[in-house]
Amino acid sequence: MNRTRIDAIERVAARKETIGNPKFELGDYGSDVFSIECMRERLPKPVFKTLYKTITEGSPLDASIADDVANAMKQWAIEKGATHYTHWFQPLTGATAEKHDAFLEPDGSGKAISVFSGKNLIVGEPDASSFPSGGLRATFEARGYTAWDPSSPAFIKRHQNGATLCIPTAFCSYTGEALDKKTPLLKSTQALAKAVKRLLKCFGENGGLMPKVTLGPEQEYFLVDKNFYFARPDLVQTGRTLFGAPPPKHQQLEDHYFGTIKHRVLNFMSDVEQELWRLGIPAKTRHNEVAPAQYELAPLFEELNLACDHNMLVMEILKQKAEEHGFVCLLHEKPFAGINGSGKHNNWSVSYGDRNLLNPGNDPHQNAIFLTTLCAVIQAVDRHADLLRVATAGAGNDHRLGANEAPPAIISIFLGEQLTDVIEQIEKGCLKSSKHGSLMKIGVDTLPPLPRDATDRNRTSPFAFTGNKFEFRAPGSSQSCAGANIVINTIVAESLEEIADELEKFPKKNFNEKLQLLLQKIIKEHKRVIFNGDGYTTAWRKEAAKRGLPNFPSTPEALGAFVSEKSKALFGRFNVFTEAELESRYEIFMEEYAKKIKIEGELSLSLARTVIMPAASKQLAELAKSIVDQKNAGITAGVAAKKAMAETIGGLLDNVDSCCKDLEDALKTGNQAPVVKAMAALRHNVDALELNVDDELWPLPKYREMLFIS
Repeated sequence: MNRTRIDAIERVAARKETIGNPKFELGDYGSDVFSIECMRERLPKPVFKTLYKTITEGSPLDASIADDVANAMKQWAIEKGATHYTHWFQPLTGATAEKHDAFLEPDGSGKAISVFSGKNLIVGEPDASSFPSGGLRATFEARGYTAWDPSSPAFIKRHQNGATLCIPTAFCSYTGEALDKKTPLLKSTQALAKAVKRLLKCFGENGGLMPKVTLGPEQEYFLVDKNFYFARPDLVQTGRTLFGAPPPKHQQLEDHYFGTIKHRVLNFMSDVEQELWRLGIPAKTRHNEVAPAQYELAPLFEELNLACDHNMLVMEILKQKAEEHGFVCLLHEKPFAGINGSGKHNNWSVSYGDRNLLNPGNDPHQNAIFLTTLCAVIQAVDRHADLLRVATAGAGNDHRLGANEAPPAIISIFLGEQLTDVIEQIEKGCLKSSKHGSLMKIGVDTLPPLPRDATDRNRTSPFAFTGNKFEFRAPGSSQSCAGANIVINTIVAESLEEIADELEKFPKKNFNEKLQLLLQKIIKEHKRVIFNGDGYTTAWRKEAAKRGLPNFPSTPEALGAFVSEKSKALFGRFNVFTEAELESRYEIFMEEYAKKIKIEGELSLSLARTVIMPAASKQLAELAKSIVDQKNAGITAGVAAKKAMAETIGGLLDNVDSCCKDLEDALKTGNQAPVVKAMAALRHNVDALELNVDDELWPLPKYREMLFIS
């Protein structure tokens, strides 16, 4: 009997959940954040006024206020129990980074003082050579800088023996290139805000308001008991199961989605939420997802940069709290083959003042702006679908896209029947209002009523309009929100700028007529990207190819678009990425993909030869001995069945051995495509062995155990 797996089952079954008594008051919300209110209370009025303008209007930071801000922040953090501070940044590793420095410094007389200056606040100097740079930094060129981002508030991270003040920062090299995800995100947001202001000026909106991009990222994840996790080397090393046959029952009965949440999971969720609330993260919704052991956490909408920072914290806290509850949180996009994967639904919108530009208005003027913004997005997505695919690329997400409710790799837009009808009428130049039954002209008559939920939902659409926002469903659960939103912001900024170029030429007397003709032209040129049907079908793949829509099923195929001349011109125009930064990211992402495939390939080979084959061989030996013993005893009943079983297992063992040799050869080539293919063939045969080898001999925890026993 394989004790590792059986012991894991027994330990999980015997586990007793410790019920805590968490106390949380509404007043605790944001208590670990150096918020606007904290600043207002603790800073001198002129200093607060200057900093507030930087935060809300994006005006340049006045370095002369740094010491005052640093002193107030230090005192607040120490009162909260912090002993250290760190510049918290997001290098190109897929995670966050931090280097802790103590507030404490010796004063030269044998005593200590607390020190934290404006310079400590504004600039840090971590080693830049040990983070991915794609050739921008060499090992001997170590210097890099972190720079305070005042638009994202400082916060406290707690641990059992203390706390740390975390200061969100950008990260760049000594020579000025961005080595992080925050810097290009801030640049893209700035570019979009500038384009929005220019567009609205064309419509007579000359106010001094600051456009705001908002995001609500829905985070999906799996929970697996620690005992099962540590008995699966593939989960530990790669975050996904390299082998494993789906059980007879997994998600087919749809009995897990929105089902009653198990007490142990609910206790975990409660702890997660309370930690998030103290950090000012507006976690709003929790529920069971479609797959067993899969869940979702969704926050309210926030300003984009803050929402991206908060999502990085959400992922970190999910992992930390899972460990405290005896779970492991899996953020891999496809931890279990044949079962739903996990995504990060990116709900994006843009506002001006208190008005959402993607929300149909109540008057002709607002509706004209809505339709113009909508057409700008349609044009942007069609023109740069390849870049949106780049933003979702990754070894994990390649397994998820196009399967089990994840959208396909083909980027298209879902608008819903009613809005599609309006778009088609604009294209034909003959609009009829369903409300009044008369001809409708943009900027003159009102749109047909478009309530928030006028559109249905389409789970197979990568980029779906959902009433007052676009939901980009293709990003993977482990990915930073920054990548997708850098692309969305930049491509929409380009479209809005081009539309503004035209609108600024229009005379006021026939502005609406010219606008209608312009939108008609945009729709005719880019309507191919609109698709309201089932994205999973073969028919759609054929239709998409006929329409000329790009289809890049794998990461290496997709990433080339990032360094195309078109991409370099786009990102260069808006100062989001330099050519060197684009080339470096291409190198980083390709290298990351190659490393992950190599790790998976080598681990598959090792597990097959040292764990799977010995277990199957043991069963084969037992069968052979039993057959011989029966014959010697003169018993013929059952021998044929045992022979057939032995032949099946023996044949599969031969197949596994052959597949191992193929995988070994593929790994030597250094080419990922044959490795992926060889791993798939090996998995097919190993999973077949799982269904034939004695259950007590099978060494790895099975899906039916990991997904259902908790």
